[in-house]
Amino acid sequence: MEKIKVILNRESNTLDVWFDNPEKEFICEETGEEIVLKKDKDNKVIGFEKLNLLVDKNINIPVEVTAT
Repeated sequence: MEKIKVILNRESNTLDVWFDNPEKEFICEETGEEIVLKKDKDNKVIGFEKLNLLVDKNINIPVEVTAT
């Protein structure tokens, strides 16, 4: 697995999380819960987007990383 890429877009109020290269995105699927799954040609989820994040411009998003 490559590095996880996290993109907080304050302008569009979205959060993108990529588990693989974003250029591999082939199709998107909405879950109905303001989450969009990003998939590759093999229908494998390679990322997701959270819509309507409603993040205050001054807030920090805490992230915990655990490697095993």
